[in-house]
Amino acid sequence: MPPRRATTKGFARSSTLLQERIRKASESRGFAESRLLTQWAEIVGEDVAAIARPVKVGYGRGGLGATLTVLTTGAQAPMLEMRKEALRERVNAVYGYNAIARILLTQTAPTGFAEGQASFVHRVTKKGPRTPDPAQNAAAAQIAAPVGDDGLRAALEALARNVLSNSKR
Repeated sequence: MPPRRATTKGFARSSTLLQERIRKASESRGFAESRLLTQWAEIVGEDVAAIARPVKVGYGRGGLGATLTVLTTGAQAPMLEMRKEALRERVNAVYGYNAIARILLTQTAPTGFAEGQASFVHRVTKKGPRTPDPAQNAAAAQIAAPVGDDGLRAALEALARNVLSNSKR
């Protein structure tokens, strides 16, 4: 049987071209297993993935287990601290052995470090814009009516509308 000819006609898959670069980039941050980065949500669960991201894996001098640094916000850190052992077990399941000995939590703002890659998506509130009350609009227009300048009158009217709508809450 003759060998199978390539049907790509000189073209290569982009995943094949980028695979080596992705591996080198993830290994430079200590991630020998790049699945930890690419499939973080499946490994740790959607609830943990919504509040934390892996940053790096550091190896100690003795070589006895690595430290996984996880980025989270300050408000979520205590919740994640309680789940560190379960998180460590799930991550080690990816490696197939106890590669991660410790998990270090790093707290920062929701936008993350200088790279700006740690973006935590929050739920969208279902509140829409409120419809203005006609009585409040009329009262705001009456308050701003004595002002002669149009721009200043419009600004004062908007301010009066905001004050009147907030006072009833």
